[in-house]
Amino acid sequence: MNFPVARYIDPAMQQFRPEQLAITVEKNGNRRFTKSSNPTRFGKYAEIRTRDHEFHFNLNGQIRFIRGLGSDWPHPFEALKRTDGNDWVYYSVGAAIQQRGIRDWLGEYYLPCFAYQSNAIVNFTPYFLPVVTGAFAAWAQLYANIRTMPMDGLPSGTRAFLNRVAENDDSALHARAEDLHTIIGGQVSVLPPDTHHVDYEVIPLNIADGCLYHCKFCCVKSSRRFHPRSMENIREQIRNLKDFHGRNLQNYNALFLGNHDALAAGADRVCMAASEAFSAFDIGNANIGYPRLFVFGSVDSFLKGGDTLFENLDRLPFFTHINIGLESVDAETLAEIGKPLAVADIHEAFRKMTDVNRSHENIEITANFLLGDRLSPDHHQSLADLLGNISDIPPGKGAVYLSPLAGHHQECDDLLQSFFEIKNKSRLPVFIYLIQRL
Repeated sequence: MNFPVARYIDPAMQQFRPEQLAITVEKNGNRRFTKSSNPTRFGKYAEIRTRDHEFHFNLNGQIRFIRGLGSDWPHPFEALKRTDGNDWVYYSVGAAIQQRGIRDWLGEYYLPCFAYQSNAIVNFTPYFLPVVTGAFAAWAQLYANIRTMPMDGLPSGTRAFLNRVAENDDSALHARAEDLHTIIGGQVSVLPPDTHHVDYEVIPLNIADGCLYHCKFCCVKSSRRFHPRSMENIREQIRNLKDFHGRNLQNYNALFLGNHDALAAGADRVCMAASEAFSAFDIGNANIGYPRLFVFGSVDSFLKGGDTLFENLDRLPFFTHINIGLESVDAETLAEIGKPLAVADIHEAFRKMTDVNRSHENIEITANFLLGDRLSPDHHQSLADLLGNISDIPPGKGAVYLSPLAGHHQECDDLLQSFFEIKNKSRLPVFIYLIQRL
């Protein structure tokens, strides 16, 4: 279908509406990430609506969301989202899979369904649904129409927006993702679970590579030895990331310091990277408020982190989330998964987690544990006992994430039953950890 040239309609909204096409050059979404069952967009973006679909673009003119408007779309609140890594993620409310309780599983109203292998708790691949493949086809047709649409008579702002969209075809978006991975030194194989608070919208900045442990169960971490990045490398990434994001930089309020154990890079690198990125990216003036910093840490780097580290983090212009992989409090399970730690180390880290959460206003420590039927029978029970007997809990802090073990053969219902048995006994919030890359 060829769309006619848009006509000027509303000066206040810069909106142009032909028979079957409406363009809004700039829309204001929420200025703070919130939990909502209704479709909510954040920051500033542009929108093109056709009779059957709604397309959202970031400030660089790159496609970001697609949502069907017809009665055949699985649910009016569901949508496709494209990440900076050029992956498409389908956000489900559970209608098509007839599941309830997504908010209980994830702490969110939406279940991200990935087009790549992950540790999903539900085997639902919406990408083969005719209505979803039709949405991708509609985007391709819209792009083709924009490329051939006469621009004469359109206001300059609309022409500029449509020209930006025309610059970002599939090959350009793929190249941009490669550019991002080149800048930071590789793909982010897993984001911290706490990034769900910002809908996984983070700027990645790698300050270290490799991992201290190389556990046998892990399928997302590098086999490289741990090695911190130089200060100059970190500063070069910051300069290049600023150029990479361009106009859309103002839509980011969150920074992820990577990769798998940034905490082990030490207080100087962590605080330098966070402070200089905050200034260079002008996060304090972002379209979305409440700046957040996300960091992975290991048990060793966390336990060795002294008071100075956490005092410095507490003074940063971010609310800092540090996620620690504890995995199990059962000795047999720790041995099976190849994690070179004793149960006493896990207990000590768990105690320190609650202490830091209680004593530092702008820091939250969260923990990961494993979930799956291939683990020791004592694993789930010992974990339920740990979470059920904790005392003096800091309010609103210290979430626990359970990660389904990759390659497990447990049925979804059985897996969720194990999850809820632990969650219902826990005195801390407990959620499923889904592996999302960038």
